[in-house]
Amino acid sequence: MIKSRRRHDMPFGATLLNDGRVRFRLWAPSAKSVELVLNESDAGLQMAAEQEGWFGIITEMATAGSLYQYRINNKILVPDPASRFQPQDVHGPSQVMDSMLWNWQDAEWQGRPWEETVLYELHVGSFTPEGTFRAVTRRLDYLRDLGITAIELMPIADFPGARNWGYDGVLPFAPDSVYGTPDDLKQLIQSVHAHGLMVFLDVVYNHFGPDGNYLHTYASSFFTERHTTPWGAALNFDDENSRHVRNFFIHNALYWLEEFNFDGLRLDAIHAIIDDSEPNILVKLSEAVHQGPGKYRHIHLVLENDDNATHYLQRDDRHQPRQYTAQWNDDIHHALHSLITGELRGYYHDYADMPARHLARCLAEGFAYQGEASAFRDGQPRGESCRGLPPMAFVNFLQNHDQIGNRAFGERITQLAPSEAVRAATAVLLLAPSPPLLFMGQEWGSRQPFPFFCNFEGELADKVVEGRRKEFAKFPEFTDPTARERIPDPGAIETFKSAILDWQSLEQDEH
Repeated sequence: MIKSRRRHDMPFGATLLNDGRVRFRLWAPSAKSVELVLNESDAGLQMAAEQEGWFGIITEMATAGSLYQYRINNKILVPDPASRFQPQDVHGPSQVMDSMLWNWQDAEWQGRPWEETVLYELHVGSFTPEGTFRAVTRRLDYLRDLGITAIELMPIADFPGARNWGYDGVLPFAPDSVYGTPDDLKQLIQSVHAHGLMVFLDVVYNHFGPDGNYLHTYASSFFTERHTTPWGAALNFDDENSRHVRNFFIHNALYWLEEFNFDGLRLDAIHAIIDDSEPNILVKLSEAVHQGPGKYRHIHLVLENDDNATHYLQRDDRHQPRQYTAQWNDDIHHALHSLITGELRGYYHDYADMPARHLARCLAEGFAYQGEASAFRDGQPRGESCRGLPPMAFVNFLQNHDQIGNRAFGERITQLAPSEAVRAATAVLLLAPSPPLLFMGQEWGSRQPFPFFCNFEGELADKVVEGRRKEFAKFPEFTDPTARERIPDPGAIETFKSAILDWQSLEQDEH
């Protein structure tokens, strides 16, 4: 049942109790002592040590709106990893939120069946010149009239600085304050539902960003050296104390679905989520969703998985998803891209021999690679069989944030292929039986780039520039250091501004 006032209760973070007091709990197994510091004062309240590394306190000295931090070992001040709001960014204090104050007006909303899904991916900060949740709300009439049925927000979890793709988030329960308040986000979601549309959120459960993550300081067990990822030590989903880490992310999924009434989640890069236990974190998360909010309304869980694994997509006897609804299909993008651009380097090399045949297999079965050897991956087999899976188990696209932004200059397909070919590929995308995804501005053939951008400072900013240019050094056109200097600096404000969607271009004849 959808309630008019909603709060997802968690065993950690700041919880406003019915008697007006606030309970604070932090898992800090690496800490000797933890103090609660309220409203940026110097004095701290000692938190009681509990079992298994937990610290807690219930106090009447805090209320809704109070700012708070935790002082670890009488030294460093850190935000709450389960903060619901960070008004002063990731290094500042967290804020106690009363989630029950928002009176939802969409109590009758039950979502929409997956078969009606037409996705529109957008980045809140660059979708409009204002770059806010409120500004997205003002564009909902346009999106509804366009014919899409679901909006997918790129990650909004609090990240460092004023601009970021969102995949460098470090506080996964806090909507980034640069986009607005939690109530602004709730207003957006409520308005989306009033327009008859669904809204999905992209969530990142495979790593934390490099700036603003303090977990190593007091909860080293949050990570494990048993596995490594492109970002370093893996999140601990299967080592000692992993139960608490699992609960953190399962609650995060439920939090967005219950407290904010999202209609679904897109889980980023699950191939980088490593868990050897049984059942693993992905199974447990899907079970929690299906046994929770998914019992009462349509909830859709979508995966990104570069391994082309399909075992999470299996259907039951009623042809309903057992665990996950669908998965992004990179194969159909790569086949279409190779066909209309002639580009054959990098991962497009796997589609160079017979791109039309790869496309045909995607349209008929799902993935082009279902266990065949991948030349791009040094001959290693890629993928699993799609046998028995319906077309609705795959999300198709010609553009998305990755396929545009992972290029050196962030060029869109309209800058790389003849317009006639783009129109033909778009027809295939929209008329195929799988749910299509459009990236913001794609519907009018926008030629604006969407380069990678962020807002780090100091040495980290320099390393990002260096790493970005090193990444493209192996390409023939960038072997010359002078050529690499032309690759946009991700931290430059001009790089971000170039990605802000130009709505005036919609009025031009060519669009």
